[in-house]
Amino acid sequence: MQIETYAYPHILGGLLGQALGDAWTTPALYRPEQTWAQYDGWIETLLAPPADHPLWAGFKAGQVTDDIQQVVVLAQTIIANRGRVTLDAVVKAIVKWYDKIDGDHSPSVAAATRQAIEALKAKADPQLTGRQGDSNGSAVRVSPIGFIHPGDPEAAVEEALIFCRPTHFTDVAASATCAVAAALAHALTPNTTLESIVDNAIWGANEGLTHGQPWYGPSVGRKIDFAVQLATDTNYSELERVHNLYELVGSTPAAADSVPCAFGILALSDGDPVRTAIYAAALSGDAVAVGAIACAIAGAWRGIDAIAVDYIDTLRQANPQYDFEEMAEGLYAVALSNHSAFPHVGTRLLEDILDESDE
Repeated sequence: MQIETYAYPHILGGLLGQALGDAWTTPALYRPEQTWAQYDGWIETLLAPPADHPLWAGFKAGQVTDDIQQVVVLAQTIIANRGRVTLDAVVKAIVKWYDKIDGDHSPSVAAATRQAIEALKAKADPQLTGRQGDSNGSAVRVSPIGFIHPGDPEAAVEEALIFCRPTHFTDVAASATCAVAAALAHALTPNTTLESIVDNAIWGANEGLTHGQPWYGPSVGRKIDFAVQLATDTNYSELERVHNLYELVGSTPAAADSVPCAFGILALSDGDPVRTAIYAAALSGDAVAVGAIACAIAGAWRGIDAIAVDYIDTLRQANPQYDFEEMAEGLYAVALSNHSAFPHVGTRLLEDILDESDE
């Protein structure tokens, strides 16, 4: 695999794809029919949420949510640690993110996540704090782990299990997190297919299910397969398939619902990042998480050129605090270091990036 020429535009595509899917879906409401009525059809560009939106009122068109803030903080941590993913570093990054968004009062933080982070801040054992977390937060923020392991889903799953432990270490959340990490790692490989990305996600889900606290919930792997079947059933229109995913798979904050739904949306769009964002917004419910996950995979697979420059410019203007290109360069350097053929190249590039950030 020619990682030195292939990986960077696809890592950047994954990062900006995730931001695109997150921001595009903020106007969505709780149910598909509500969203369809509100916008008189598909949401076909980046829009500001309505002034009375229950979660994202006041957001600008293209502005990302706290889900992307999590991704940014954890990506920065991985880069600063030169690619080393440790439990201590993950804990510090999560607490930093939580304090930054005023997590005690944020309506988007799940109750079990808040409980886990409060325990972490009280110096509880991070090996134990995540044993009730079954929401999708870890699956959304795991994307940097996938990005630093192009073509190596096994390594991505191994580090995803470290990643989810402090807040989301039920078997069902671990399963969902590993599904996303494995899919992203595989999506960064040349000549892959959507079918093979889904196969790797199911493999990752089954691996993840063997870890963590046994918990309530269906098989994430089987639900991914079911969601893809629903999404590709041409006996139904695209809108009907979106409704089928909402009603039969579920677009809720539960990891066992939203992560399989994300793979359904990905399959419905044939992996096109913009179409993925459009369908995720129409899905409604926890569309922000679904859109972020699905568009991260779509962007990683198709690369940055699959996202129109106008959308990228809107994302940059609405989120000037984030330098997605610089972040992608850092993750790319780690990916090179992790790839056995180019370890010295990646280490040298990463040192240069870190030196520049210290100036």
